[in-house]
Amino acid sequence: MSLLMMLLPAIAWGILPLAVAKVNGRPVNQIFGTALGTLLMSVIVYFILRPQISVSNFVLAALAGAFWIIGQLGQYNAYRAIGVSQTMPISTGLQLIGTSLIGVLLFGEWGAVNAKILGVVGIVLLIIGIFMTAIHDHGVQIDQQKSQTSTLIMLILTTIGFLVYNSIPKAMVASGLAIFLPESVGMVLAVLIYIVFTRQLQVLREKASWQSLLAGIIFSFAAITYILSIHDNGVNTAFVVSQLSVVISTVGGMVFLHERKSRRELRFTVIGLVLIVVGAIITTVI
Repeated sequence: MSLLMMLLPAIAWGILPLAVAKVNGRPVNQIFGTALGTLLMSVIVYFILRPQISVSNFVLAALAGAFWIIGQLGQYNAYRAIGVSQTMPISTGLQLIGTSLIGVLLFGEWGAVNAKILGVVGIVLLIIGIFMTAIHDHGVQIDQQKSQTSTLIMLILTTIGFLVYNSIPKAMVASGLAIFLPESVGMVLAVLIYIVFTRQLQVLREKASWQSLLAGIIFSFAAITYILSIHDNGVNTAFVVSQLSVVISTVGGMVFLHERKSRRELRFTVIGLVLIVVGAIITTVI
């Protein structure tokens, strides 16, 4: 059972980008549906488990959820611009690098000299892995190159949202299941604010928005099973195995979404994925 629980988050998070990309809608439809689907699932979890949480922790968790929307909206826009198979390795690598650096600078992780050395090695592997998955053949048109560059910059900036989302719970005294509901409340509020300020209220009526509820259900399933996996297998093991999701989503993007890569690009992508997974293991287990 613990082995199954260890694999389920990776499978669900790996499938999530594929499910989102299959919805014939814009990123704003996808992010609205994902947030609302997550809220519905979190309400069900709350009434089943009745976890306790203080008002201050509720507010902090909601803030974390709002920042998650920034990161996820960046990902959804990148799916449309450069595809899932290129977005996921880059986004995952950036999150791992940022989370590791925040852990060192703010939370005093990697205290020993050996840990710092291994950590630097892990980050270097992540950077090289990201670079390799982003390599394209020289025949790519100038307009496409510009689009890829602007998308990469957007991913770097919006990854800040993921980093805040991952960092806030570290400063809280509350269980993962307890903060699930307030996080989803923050997600929905952030999406609604975004929709209002960008004057896209029609999103609330569009079919693609409601089709994207499935993405929220998948995300919720991944998050819940990840929390349970931490309980059964420990933080390090649960986290490392969950990173296999990037392999599933990248391969899935090529197989199910028919995102094409040349043999050279595919070779670099595979090597880059291996480096990202190894870098994730090194930066996590030290």
